[in-house]
Amino acid sequence: MATVSKPEKDDSVRAIARGLAVLQAINRSGSMSMMQICREADIPYPTAFRIVETLIKEGMVEREPARKRYRATALVRTLSVGFQDEDGLVAVARPHIVALCKKHGWPISVATRVGHSMMVRDSTHKLTSLTFVNYSPGYTLPIVECSTGKAYLAFCEPEERDSIIRGLSQLTGPAEQLSRLLLQDNTMIDDIRRRGYATQARNAYTAVPGKTSSISVPLFNNGKVAGSIALIFFAAAMPLARAVEMFVDDLKATANAISAELAVEQLST
Repeated sequence: MATVSKPEKDDSVRAIARGLAVLQAINRSGSMSMMQICREADIPYPTAFRIVETLIKEGMVEREPARKRYRATALVRTLSVGFQDEDGLVAVARPHIVALCKKHGWPISVATRVGHSMMVRDSTHKLTSLTFVNYSPGYTLPIVECSTGKAYLAFCEPEERDSIIRGLSQLTGPAEQLSRLLLQDNTMIDDIRRRGYATQARNAYTAVPGKTSSISVPLFNNGKVAGSIALIFFAAAMPLARAVEMFVDDLKATANAISAELAVEQLST
């Protein structure tokens, strides 16, 4: 007796996941070729082509005039309707990170958690020449493959950390696979909590992979982690240990000042 095959639920879920990966890649980078989209989203060329064509039809993506590159349209902003942004955090942190950037020259960024990623909310990259790329708000990095994510994970509530780890276990990308290895015990988390800061040598998931390193410390709002700030420097400029020696105290002081001001803002509302 012949059996009737049922639609594969996993196939539809996988299609959605791939579509989101493509849209996130384009939105994060600003402008990409089809081959870059394939590499960033880790999907075959024919699949990427079909997804991009669909996103163009839906108005979310457009092809740049006169060249074979693709960029997100303003319509992607509709996806954030209902999302509560950390405007208060950015407003409080801005003067502090500008001051720290002016003191040391290296760019400073503020990031918060979005799902299994850390999203840049503000940065001082445009205020210094000591940067390869001007990262705009919205740029995301895998949570365990960036120093801001490691700092966040180390200081968030255990229940939240467990939820993030469970979510990572369901993903199959290379960053998620490495994350599971790093989080298989509490060694990394305990070390970061003891030191009060996290590091990432030769950041792999930036616009210039391997060329920068970073140091991050957590930001708190009334005792709960609200995000992280990072100081980013050229990996070839100095060893990571030297950068920690030079910058971590000022980075911690800046984070403490921001956290204290956030607490005052909270009390006044």
